[in-house]
Amino acid sequence: MPNRGTRPEDSSVLIPTDNWTPHKEDLSNKIKEQKIVVDELSNLKKNRKVYRQQQNSNIFFLADRTEMLSESKNILDELKKEYQIENLEKTKIKE
Repeated sequence: MPNRGTRPEDSSVLIPTDNWTPHKEDLSNKIKEQKIVVDELSNLKKNRKVYRQQQNSNIFFLADRTEMLSESKNILDELKKEYQIENLEKTKIKE
């Protein structure tokens, strides 16, 4: 049978366990994204400008870098807490 564009490394796909839910996977992805945002904002030079996108729009407004950084850290903390709560609930259900 011909190989249809799959590579050997594609065969090592993670198979979700019964305690892995789509919501948990979504939370994990959001946490990774938010970590990147925090790192990027942390490593900006002091004189760099930061823009915030208006919700549901393609319009950007100038924002304060330190405020954006602290807000991003708070969002990351909330996502981590939610992820931990999700883990605790799954553990309690199993017991």
